[in-house]
Amino acid sequence: MVTVCTQISYVWMHKNEPASVMQPMLLLLVASSLPILFFAPAVGTLLVMQAYVLFLAVLLSCVLAYRLGPLHPLSPYPGPLSCKVSKLWMAYISLCGKQHEYFKALHENYGPIVRVGPNELSVTEKEFIYAVMGRDGLPKGPLWKGRIITPSSQRHESHSLVSTQDLQRHAQLRKPWNKAFGTAPMLDYSYLVIGKATELSERFMKNCESSPDKEARVDLAKWFGFFSFGHDFGLIRHGDKDEMWSKMESALLLPCVTQHIPWAARFLQSIGRFGKADEFTAFAAKQARVRATQGAKKKDLFYHLLQTTDPESMADPFPMILSNAVLAIIAGSDTTATTLSNIMYYLLAHPKYLKELRREVEAVFPLGEGTPIQDDKLCSMKMLNAIINEALRLLPPLPILLQRAVPIGSGGKLIGKHFIPEGTAIVLPPYCLHRDPRYFSPRTEEFWPDRWLKEKNEDPDLVHDLTAFIPFSFGPANCAGKPLAVFELRYITVMLVRNFDISFQDGFDPMLWEKNLLDRFVLTKGPLLIKLSPRVI
Repeated sequence: MVTVCTQISYVWMHKNEPASVMQPMLLLLVASSLPILFFAPAVGTLLVMQAYVLFLAVLLSCVLAYRLGPLHPLSPYPGPLSCKVSKLWMAYISLCGKQHEYFKALHENYGPIVRVGPNELSVTEKEFIYAVMGRDGLPKGPLWKGRIITPSSQRHESHSLVSTQDLQRHAQLRKPWNKAFGTAPMLDYSYLVIGKATELSERFMKNCESSPDKEARVDLAKWFGFFSFGHDFGLIRHGDKDEMWSKMESALLLPCVTQHIPWAARFLQSIGRFGKADEFTAFAAKQARVRATQGAKKKDLFYHLLQTTDPESMADPFPMILSNAVLAIIAGSDTTATTLSNIMYYLLAHPKYLKELRREVEAVFPLGEGTPIQDDKLCSMKMLNAIINEALRLLPPLPILLQRAVPIGSGGKLIGKHFIPEGTAIVLPPYCLHRDPRYFSPRTEEFWPDRWLKEKNEDPDLVHDLTAFIPFSFGPANCAGKPLAVFELRYITVMLVRNFDISFQDGFDPMLWEKNLLDRFVLTKGPLLIKLSPRVI
């Protein structure tokens, strides 16, 4: 009887991905109750408990035997035993925050295709990029079901661009986003960016003036966060009195764990949501409600999204605004702030390139002449763009989990010489691709902007394969806000280099910067302590 119940339970769990933690719990309860009900009157409680333990032991043995055995469709692919057995190990790695380094070590040890879960592969073969994420690629994988930040009472998944797995629905949702980052909207965004950048510069100037030695000492990473934090919440003027930035980063912790165990996401959120995370989602919902009532008063992202969305499908704009409020705040602020911080870290750690960039900036935007910083000139600045690209290569803002999956019922997918079975999730990790010497060498692990400048590099052994460079993801589901992000990176970098002399604060250890970076789907960071002073004309 125990064996029969075990086999029934195993077959169901093998064929069905649970939608919630309650499904396997109910299955185990019902299946294990049958032998209890059957034997209890005759053999007593002790033997019944032994039967229950036997039931669980046999079930677990069947699962382990299949996942580790030659019959599993991913058995030909190498990987650590802990990953083949369960995704719980990867959830632990994510909790520690060093998933990007762990994945890189796996690929260095096992090769370009590594089994990182019972039904998941991590791949650094560049041929997979187009096949998996291109126009005819695969839908988003199961981890997106576990990346839940907005509470269920405030969630409108049919309007959420980031969590939609259906390709047709994603294409419908993506159209207004593509239009919202077109040429005309970008002009509106540029005015907003320039206004905030000017405010940031003036704040730094005031800090310098109020300092006895005329040098301001600041955590630049924090101020970049204030600059880029979603809409203008007054953080540059008043600071983060409500700790919204720390609450946002706290909100990322639980989803970065539950993305590996999506069937448990809602259950874990219901019993273990973190206070600051709840406060952040409540804050995002509040901002969404405020924005839904403002209409066309401010030509920001949501103004253009509403302008480009079919009005017949948008009788009430609030669900769309709410569903994307968290995406806009996190994707539009944390990623930009982190990349700006990485750029300045690399420049200060490599003064040679800071000097070269300053020469280029002074040639294009002379400080004494008050020349305004213009986007068309920023695009043509070779050293500036080489520095930005090199920072994005070494530390892409979304370092690892760009996941897609072969749909159940599709029969599988042939990619090159590799047949990927249906139900298999595929991760394409930018951090690992960008640091693969097959695509970028020599000096693969070093900050070396010259690799992007043909006129400065005549090394015949140079490998510079841009088909493996995906800091903004790739394909139809790539970063919709890339044009705005690139403009912000260029403008702020030039503004700071032109207006200020910058260096690390005395006692700050630059080696701590990368050590303090944590992979929470996006990279979160520690302090970047710098001192700055106004440049003398």
